[in-house]
Amino acid sequence: MLLTDLLHPDCIEVPLVCKNKQDAIFQLIDTLAQKHNLTDAQQLKDAVWERENTRTTGMGFHIAIPHGKTSSCDKLIMGVGIPQEPLEFGSVDGKPVKLILLLISPADQTKEHIQVLSAVSRMLVIEDVREAFFHAKEKPEVYDLLVKYQPSD
Repeated sequence: MLLTDLLHPDCIEVPLVCKNKQDAIFQLIDTLAQKHNLTDAQQLKDAVWERENTRTTGMGFHIAIPHGKTSSCDKLIMGVGIPQEPLEFGSVDGKPVKLILLLISPADQTKEHIQVLSAVSRMLVIEDVREAFFHAKEKPEVYDLLVKYQPSD
């Protein structure tokens, strides 16, 4: 499964104008809910925020991958945000977040959920790739970077 199969170009927010990590996550969820005609954005917010409060999804290197599973979604979907200003996210390395990749999956797709998290992590472990995303200024640029750097397996 390719990451671009999960990300509609309209589900990219550049810049993501937000006050804090909850605001950033909820804005991305609202974008996904609108684009994918999801009927219960609040259920998605509750699921992702509950996961975030269990353990931070700020993985370090200025990256956060908030995620959650819910019955209100019938397929894996992703949103991407580049905050206007780096955000405090409680990241494991203490660094503020410059790139957010939000993943929502159905409750019954654990294997696929983990595979996508792994693919995102493999892509963003490369410093030059991270830096390219951090400096992207427009939606098409972010999408093109994803096309170029997403793992193909």
